[in-house]
Amino acid sequence: MSVIDDQDRILLARGAGWGTGRFSVLAGFLEPGESLAAAVAREVHEEVGLVVRDVEYLGDQPWPFPNSLMVGFTARATASDLRLQESEIAEARWFTREEYRAILAAGQVSASTRLSIAYEIDWGRWSGSARISFSSTAEVVINAGTPPCI
Repeated sequence: MSVIDDQDRILLARGAGWGTGRFSVLAGFLEPGESLAAAVAREVHEEVGLVVRDVEYLGDQPWPFPNSLMVGFTARATASDLRLQESEIAEARWFTREEYRAILAAGQVSASTRLSIAYEIDWGRWSGSARISFSSTAEVVINAGTPPCI
């Protein structure tokens, strides 16, 4: 789930069990009886204390765990003050495109693997690319005028 604020920055987080410098978009699980959009809003609120609006479906890909599918979304945060769920999130920060490019180039952070939907969401889509490619699995094209498939 990519979360964008009113300054067009992206929120990236480091999971509690991850090494220093490993950041990605947020992730979570769907609860029984919950819509996908509601799961996005709940997970973002639980993990970083933000309320989101404008939840938009971006794509999906198979996930290597039993009975799992990774589904990608973007949403707009209504505020930018973070309150981390420390049992799951060790660190979370807002990044501009320029900041993210600079720290990636300097090796201060590592991005998600290119085979992952997280890479396409946190870099491909946010950086201005309208194409989300899932390498060997599938290809989804998001058109600016296409309504979300929620």
